[in-house]
Amino acid sequence: MTPAGHGTRRPRTDARRNRERLLAAAREVFAEAGPDASLNEIARRADVGPGTLYRHFPTRHALLTAVVRDRVETLCEQAAELLTADRADDGLDRWLRIFLAHARTSQGLTGAWLVEGAGEPAFDCHRMILDAATALLTRAQRHGTARPDLTPADLLQLVVGIALSTARAEDDPARSERLLAITLDAVHSPARR
Repeated sequence: MTPAGHGTRRPRTDARRNRERLLAAAREVFAEAGPDASLNEIARRADVGPGTLYRHFPTRHALLTAVVRDRVETLCEQAAELLTADRADDGLDRWLRIFLAHARTSQGLTGAWLVEGAGEPAFDCHRMILDAATALLTRAQRHGTARPDLTPADLLQLVVGIALSTARAEDDPARSERLLAITLDAVHSPARR
């Protein structure tokens, strides 16, 4: 510690900044190269050495966990914000579009995270996403704008199915949005249609 008591504050700030830079670089590199991307490239883009990366994330799985957690927490925060939309069905529709984009871009990353972490305790991303969907769907159902027989799990399964079936649809980039629009027509109650 330095004489003025400043010795412990700066490393924490630097460490926090390095962690954020590493996460930002990891999101970018994983999006470009997939979950097997070079950890050295992530460190390079974050402008830190490999040792700094390993101090923050001792394993690839630890880094994947941090990236997946960040993505899922952002997704859930967006759902919470949309719970205040003027119209419940608009909030649900907007979040399902966000969720579809998340599902389309996260497939390989989440799959690798699950495989690498088999047997390790982790956060329950599925529960977090299901809770977010439940809140939005329940609100729309209470307002009479979503089918009362629809379950959150069924709704998520439909959107994940769209994401999986259109992952490689380079020949028709609008297919996922078109399929989601058809799904949303089925989600909404006859009163809304």
